[in-house]
Amino acid sequence: MQQTSNLPIGVFDSGMGGLTVLSALHSSLPQEHFIYLGDTARLPYGTKTRETVIKYAEQAASALVARGIKALVVACNTASGIALPALQKRFAPLPVYGVVEPGAIAAVHAASIAAIGTSVVVLATESTISSGAYQKAITKLAPQIRIFGRACPLWVTLAEMGNRDANLTRDILAHDIRGFLQKGPCVFLLGCTHFPVFSQALAEISSTVTVVDSAATTAAVVAEKLKTLNLLTNSLLKDNLLVDDLLSDAKQGQTLYLATDGAARFKQVGGQFLNCALDEVELVDL
Repeated sequence: MQQTSNLPIGVFDSGMGGLTVLSALHSSLPQEHFIYLGDTARLPYGTKTRETVIKYAEQAASALVARGIKALVVACNTASGIALPALQKRFAPLPVYGVVEPGAIAAVHAASIAAIGTSVVVLATESTISSGAYQKAITKLAPQIRIFGRACPLWVTLAEMGNRDANLTRDILAHDIRGFLQKGPCVFLLGCTHFPVFSQALAEISSTVTVVDSAATTAAVVAEKLKTLNLLTNSLLKDNLLVDDLLSDAKQGQTLYLATDGAARFKQVGGQFLNCALDEVELVDL
């Protein structure tokens, strides 16, 4: 078990959006090693058919599993909403975690502490909205909450281009949330891991809404699950109790970045998602 616990955690997304989840994982699990795969050659997943999303997700996961990982995080809402059961079945007993359920938990929590009658508005890709994954997850947790969904097909492209502050970007954001600001208090759930780069812009467009995403909640869930499974790096079992090394004594984990296209561009724009420079990105073929 100790040898397995020192393996990296695999994380994949259709592109760079999953770096928002990776950033949260870095904060929650600073001693862990990660391998991040961005399938930039085939993004966005959100406009693909169900069958194609499952195929792409299985190929991305297989590439990470082949490198040796102890857990897999599907940092893509479309893949989580459509392909997660298939991935969990195919790669069992490897722990496989998605972002939809943690995102739903975050949205319900935000709505519960807001004004009475607060609605949840899911902003996501076409495939995620049409799958109903978030709607089902939120309804299961809190059936009394009103839920709206809106597909925002241009947002992934804007995020990948690094145009978070451009006037055109703000105009598109404002256009896509039209109508919801008149429905009373609401929580905007960013149902795509690319979308958190627009959190500040959305808050500036309307100060009356609460903006949440799945990154921090996903990281917390993964950390707790790995601790339960005794899969944390620098951990051991002693007298049936989990004992963690002091973080001050633990080595900082390393991250390997993989992309299926545009490695140089991934380095440049990916740094905006992580708020730090990327040293190297390896080009891979799925």
